[in-house]
Amino acid sequence: MNAPVVGPFILPTATELMEEYVYLGCFLLGLCFTLGSVFFGHHVGGHDAHFDLGTGGHAESGYEHSGVPGLSAFSPTSICCFITAFGGFGLIFSRIPATNNVWVSTPLSLFGGLLVASAVLFLFSAMFHKTQSSSEGRVGTLVGHTATVITPIPAAGVGEIAYVQGGSRYTAPAREQNGISVSNGQTVRITRIAESQFFVAKL
Repeated sequence: MNAPVVGPFILPTATELMEEYVYLGCFLLGLCFTLGSVFFGHHVGGHDAHFDLGTGGHAESGYEHSGVPGLSAFSPTSICCFITAFGGFGLIFSRIPATNNVWVSTPLSLFGGLLVASAVLFLFSAMFHKTQSSSEGRVGTLVGHTATVITPIPAAGVGEIAYVQGGSRYTAPAREQNGISVSNGQTVRITRIAESQFFVAKL
């Protein structure tokens, strides 16, 4: 017995209904995980972490990442997007007469899920890369600014400094440019920044 057709869509039979439940489950599961990760990442982990500027500076509050965040094809974000998109496309294709067969709707849904996950991955990577470049540019303007030693810098060794930029307080590892020791609480001037290492001079 053929399933009834209403307009361009076909109403599912009892067997096809089970297929739709699978698609709906994937869609809701992926959507819940995505919304949950955004909510808990913002309200639970957003206040106690540190913010890495990408060149060694850490803010005293914010979110932690080092360089461009490690998004990959198997990251939670990508997987959630794929599952959500797979379920959504499956619900659509299973209602269209030309694609309602499971051997047609499933490959199309997989392909659609991969496309969406790839697009989201590309978008996030581009956004984080732009943010990373901007952060590195801001850190590069710190040369000549003053800072305070918060961990003593031993002779020819590494200590830690704190500086203020844009109203936020940051910390970073630092060496004295001439290799001499600098005591805790002393004011220094940032002379250069090499990768994640700050070099300072006594005032």
